[in-house]
Amino acid sequence: MIDTLQKFMFEHAGVRGELVEISDTWQQILSHQQYPQAVKVILGELVAASALLSANLKFDGTMVMQIHGDGPVKLLVVECDAELHIRATAKLAPDAVIADGAGLAELVHAHGNGRFVITLDPNNKLPGQQAYQGIVPLDGDTVAVIIENYMARSEQLDTKLWLASNDQISRGMLLQKLPKTGGIEATVEDETEAWNRAVTLGSTLKQQELLDTDINTLLHRLFWEETIRVFDPLHPSFQCNCSREKVGNMLKMLGQEEVNTAVNELGRLDINCDFCGKHYGFDKVDCAQLFVAATLAEATTTASDSKH
Repeated sequence: MIDTLQKFMFEHAGVRGELVEISDTWQQILSHQQYPQAVKVILGELVAASALLSANLKFDGTMVMQIHGDGPVKLLVVECDAELHIRATAKLAPDAVIADGAGLAELVHAHGNGRFVITLDPNNKLPGQQAYQGIVPLDGDTVAVIIENYMARSEQLDTKLWLASNDQISRGMLLQKLPKTGGIEATVEDETEAWNRAVTLGSTLKQQELLDTDINTLLHRLFWEETIRVFDPLHPSFQCNCSREKVGNMLKMLGQEEVNTAVNELGRLDINCDFCGKHYGFDKVDCAQLFVAATLAEATTTASDSKH
């Protein structure tokens, strides 16, 4: 199955939609980590949501969606760029015991301190330019509701999401009300009625149906009575942009004293990428070069990856 995102538009209704199914990319994400079933479900839903939201951004960069938790799950992260290249990971508390049926609130909002963060990080930042970041408390018991509330409050966009995930696939649907574009004859009441009708039709979709049914069948099944314009499909894929230079930069940010202490105790530092599992090794010579080389790139390319 080719991972696919299908955009569509309700003609004369001011509503756009998307359906996404992510299988191969999801399997690659899962192949690098062993997560409890409840974590797989939530992370998979966040993966589908990231593709759905990124596909509507006219933005040359990467959207990073994070849920910071105060329960057994400390962090969920999904990154998706303008080409729908996706990577994702989760961090659990060391002693986490997670039941298969555990819900989002139990996992990440146990003490009411969970946060939802969206960051838009441009590829080519201008001097002094910072990434845009929106941070809000978790407001909702599902990934879909949390994002809907974020979009309504932070972006002033009426948005509805349906998300589902299991071991094999992550699927989702997005409906979004567009700004008024219908001209003089299209009243607020007309647009509201069209939006409500689209949401009503979408709300007939059950989670198990979303898991079991391909997106082309879902599009026809849900909206066969509507006049729909369908666009060329897009194809999400897994891609990790980790590098030896970036790992070296992370070590350099820790400071020379801390890095020297760690490498003296361990003999070498072995670091695996949380997203793709790639291994990076730094011995004492490598670590010393991080802090004496003229540039970080020079330091991290001095020793070949192959020797580690």
